[in-house]
Amino acid sequence: MAGLLEPSGAAGVEGELRVAGEPAGAVRDRIGIVFQDPESQIVMGRAGDDVAFGLENLCLPTESIWPRVAAALDAVGFRHPPERPTDALSGGEQQRLVIAGTLAMRPGLLLLDEPTANLDPEGAAAVRDVLTGIARSGTMTMVIVEHRVGEALPLVDRVLALDVRGELLADGPPTDVFRRHGDALAAAGIWTPDGRLPSPPERSRGVVETQLVADQASYTYPGSVAPALRRTDVQVRSAEALAVTGPNGSGKSTLALLLAGLLRPSLGDVYATEALATGRGHDPLWRWPAHDLVTHVGMVFQDPEHQFLTGSARDELVLGPMRSGVAPRAARRRADELLERLHLDALAEANPFTLSGGEKRRLSVATALATAPEVIVLDEPTFGQDRRTATELLRLLAGLRDDGRAVVFATHDREFVTALADRTLRLPTPEAAPPLEPDR
Repeated sequence: MAGLLEPSGAAGVEGELRVAGEPAGAVRDRIGIVFQDPESQIVMGRAGDDVAFGLENLCLPTESIWPRVAAALDAVGFRHPPERPTDALSGGEQQRLVIAGTLAMRPGLLLLDEPTANLDPEGAAAVRDVLTGIARSGTMTMVIVEHRVGEALPLVDRVLALDVRGELLADGPPTDVFRRHGDALAAAGIWTPDGRLPSPPERSRGVVETQLVADQASYTYPGSVAPALRRTDVQVRSAEALAVTGPNGSGKSTLALLLAGLLRPSLGDVYATEALATGRGHDPLWRWPAHDLVTHVGMVFQDPEHQFLTGSARDELVLGPMRSGVAPRAARRRADELLERLHLDALAEANPFTLSGGEKRRLSVATALATAPEVIVLDEPTFGQDRRTATELLRLLAGLRDDGRAVVFATHDREFVTALADRTLRLPTPEAAPPLEPDR
């Protein structure tokens, strides 16, 4: 619909797609799209310049550009000044920025691909308020792609539900669609407004031992004045799931990278205990060689593409185990088990970069699990998941926790926290001065 792909059909099938009576490619200047991955849409080095970029390409007078930039940034609750470097933004802040840039252009057709998936509750509410105003004004036609439909339904007049093959299951007013087809949609793995994640099965708690310790750990990115993560104390324990929550920009992703040994703390320390690796107690995690790190700690990045290295999904899952010394046959067997468990077996030979956002997320989770680490650190693990795959991911992580692994996950998904977490650490924004809520 944005005119970025040419429509194609199966053999013998013909069709066309038009926007305002024209081929979509002919009216791109009247169409705005917010991609699922906000980072791929940012083109400038400063936040204000990025919002202004589209307006400049529309050849608006200079004096009218910056008031529209300021209004768009304010509308989405962007809390930084226009001079803020875009590479210093968190994933949620990037999402607000690209939404602002799209809204500033005032398109006739607005396309949004999971527009609030990376946002904290406050940011998501701010974006929904903006979209509600647009819907009421009648100035734009909106198409929203969404998994978690409950909070999006007040914004829309019509729902189209697609199955796993992309075929239409239902089409109509929201109330009618979910009243008449709710059970069938839920059975197909689609979130319904009243849908909830099931609780993991009852478990017998294993031995709980501290495996990682963050001691007054803080990190400031190069070139930045304010710390991305203020001084933080936390323990990561076996047979437990620790949820890290907090607003966008509070340092959740940074803490995840520190706990995975992928960043060196600017202040304080992150170290292993003897329970994680004999003879390495109090050894700073960032000093560990990659070979040792990958066999003890697995990391799932917020952007799945940051950890893809090969040309097929199966090869991604074989790479880590073989590099850590697992025999090829055993590595392939482990890969196939994970592909099946996470509903990726039909995509085993697909290039990871061609997968959907939700498929990339599941593959990135599988790559972290392939080396069977004792500690698994995940950044927004449920992003882009339908109900079926989110449920499977919950059961998988709960099973790992019950087997004695330590699971740490940074998330805005409150329902997933309720279903899985044994403890929660909530981080404040770096600008806020109150003390950290203790993990409980």
